[in-house]
Amino acid sequence: MLASRPALSASRCALLSGLFSRVLVLPSAVSSQTVSSFCSSSSSSTSSPSSQKTFLASIIGSSLSSRFLCSFRGSSSEEDEGEMSISRGTPSVVPSKGEHKGTIIFLHGLGDQGHGWADAFRSEVKLDNIKTICPHSADRSVTLNMGMSMPAWYDLFGLDANSREDDGGIQLASQYVHQLIDSEVAAGIPASRIAVGGFSMGGALAIYAGLTYPQKLGGIVGLSSFFLQRNKFPGNWTANNGTPIFLGHGNMDPLVPLPIGQMSEQFIKKFNPNVQFHVYSGMGHSSCPQEMQEVKTFLTNSITK
Repeated sequence: MLASRPALSASRCALLSGLFSRVLVLPSAVSSQTVSSFCSSSSSSTSSPSSQKTFLASIIGSSLSSRFLCSFRGSSSEEDEGEMSISRGTPSVVPSKGEHKGTIIFLHGLGDQGHGWADAFRSEVKLDNIKTICPHSADRSVTLNMGMSMPAWYDLFGLDANSREDDGGIQLASQYVHQLIDSEVAAGIPASRIAVGGFSMGGALAIYAGLTYPQKLGGIVGLSSFFLQRNKFPGNWTANNGTPIFLGHGNMDPLVPLPIGQMSEQFIKKFNPNVQFHVYSGMGHSSCPQEMQEVKTFLTNSITK
């Protein structure tokens, strides 16, 4: 299917460079029942076979980011054998332009890799005193996508707020993020000057990993994202209950609708009131220059001063 797709021009790639896709719930599925269930503990129910079949055409057409399509390649010889790996290769790193005062670890969404976000931070965001680390997830089978293999931080089972979550996969991915933070701390950057962030699936992981890290971080960023493992919070994790959190969402997002982002904000505020939620008019499941500039301001204020 991808082979028959006409090649995207460089200008088209640049135009689409902010678009990523991760389906959580369809707009028509956002109801008072969904809102209510999101605020309660998750159930272990999975999507029906019919809903998965309906979703297949959508996810094949939308789950790969434009950045990934621009550099799409076939199966990698680095694909994992035996035990599931979380990451692929060495993260893309954008050094700070000036004195290295802080670090942002930014996680891509489903079907993507870290290269595109690294390019965005290098050419668009341009953080003067902040190092950017954009890791790449390994390929894995995604249950919701009929078991098809693609870059993903953990497995996905369903489309709604009550869908089963990949507890084990989320924990392993979170441990990997903690290791990246630990490496920066070992290199001399205090945890208080390190932020974790991400887009969509990656943003959800960043929020979870950030809130469960044992030391206080400088900030957490979730773009077009949602809240994972809510039945485990607030729990015994207290180090980041006051950490500044930036959440950005488009009001036209068809994949992770705005109400999901708003509900995530409300849930986090139950134990961490230091959350700012930004809504971008006309933006879908993507990013925009205004959002990225506000992320830049947030990071500058949170981890360099």
